[in-house]
Amino acid sequence: MKKKKNLGLKIMLIFLIVIMLFSLFKIILWVKDNYNTSKQIEKINSLVNIDEVTGIKNTELYCTDKCPEIKLLDVDFTDLEKTNEEVSGWIEVPNTNINYPFVQHKDNKYYLTHSFDKKYSDAGWLFLDYRNSKDFFDTNTIIYAHGRVDGSMFGTLKNVFNDEWLKNKDNHVVKISTKKYNLLYQVFSVYHIKTTDDYIKTGFKSDSDYEEFLKMLKDRSLYNFDYNVTSSDRILTLSTCYNNWEKVVLHAKLIARQFK
Repeated sequence: MKKKKNLGLKIMLIFLIVIMLFSLFKIILWVKDNYNTSKQIEKINSLVNIDEVTGIKNTELYCTDKCPEIKLLDVDFTDLEKTNEEVSGWIEVPNTNINYPFVQHKDNKYYLTHSFDKKYSDAGWLFLDYRNSKDFFDTNTIIYAHGRVDGSMFGTLKNVFNDEWLKNKDNHVVKISTKKYNLLYQVFSVYHIKTTDDYIKTGFKSDSDYEEFLKMLKDRSLYNFDYNVTSSDRILTLSTCYNNWEKVVLHAKLIARQFK
């Protein structure tokens, strides 16, 4: 009986040691990914040239409500393309850490485990849905990224739930620059929800189908932005993890597109 008890304790001890070693291994990988991601961001910022453009020269406006002041990002992708030819644009969300280039691959899996330089990384990178066109005029254009605990990638997308963020209308815009266009979006819905794919549709059978989709997105919002959205609008969706079983989601409608 005593031998069986000792054997049981030994098995439990070995089990605990294995768990501890595995946890330590994961922590080491996490720290390594954070370091590599930080260095990657530093390198990108040293390469890129970003200008702010004001005014509406060569710009199409799609505002159905009063347009905010048109301030656009204009990014030169020449040097970034030398690092990664799949770079598709740059995104900035006010009062978050989201100020990065994004990429597009032939699927939605590759950049879950690869950095901007295409090296393996659990931190991944921001990526455009493979179904979307690069002209950013699809009905629903979707960008994904991991919600990193250290605040990198889409880790600070949760900021959109803070009262200070929500009450400041200057935050209600998302800026995107691509090789052909500079774009401005107006946020109309933010929420977190149990993991589902019903908000990442890119095509719709009819205007009424699309209108029902837009109503669903607006009704989910944790804040009333009071901006109209209709079937003529083109929208942007940002999606990341809130926790292991929920997603953080932001939706914004296109209000300006400037031709470079």
